[in-house]
Amino acid sequence: MTKKLPKGPTLHLNLKYGKVVCRLFQEIAPNHVKRIIELVEEKSYDNVVFHRVIDGFMAQTGDVQYGNKLKKFSKDHCGMGGSSKLNLNQEFSDIPFDAGVLGMARSQDLNSANSQFFIMLDEGHFLNNNYTVFGKVTRGMKNVHKIKKGDANLNGSVDDPDEIISAHIKF
Repeated sequence: MTKKLPKGPTLHLNLKYGKVVCRLFQEIAPNHVKRIIELVEEKSYDNVVFHRVIDGFMAQTGDVQYGNKLKKFSKDHCGMGGSSKLNLNQEFSDIPFDAGVLGMARSQDLNSANSQFFIMLDEGHFLNNNYTVFGKVTRGMKNVHKIKKGDANLNGSVDDPDEIISAHIKF
């Protein structure tokens, strides 16, 4: 993405490798950004693992139901849960899935995004217009690349996964 990033608040993720700062695209995906902000303000992402990490593709996190290392963590169910909030309708845009882009994870249903999201480790343009883009890493991408990778034969499933230590929003 060569053009200037859309205006919006910033999401700050604290990882064991350091901080990651992401611009949130409020004008592009207002409902998804609102959801991320709500969950961050509720501390729902604190201690949530990166349960699916595929080298050269993406790092997925945000399962607040089964992915919190300190509360009801279930490696077998992690990636299947969400929040207690209603699912979101898609907000597709023309922003391509380049390295550093944040996208909302979903099931086969286009309108099933809830709390899980992923950070692109490399470009994945086959995702364009199929998943909602809601932000982009502006600082700390080197820390994202350090997140423990999963087993490619197991769809990126990670044994003893890294987690978001804490998250906060700056307006």
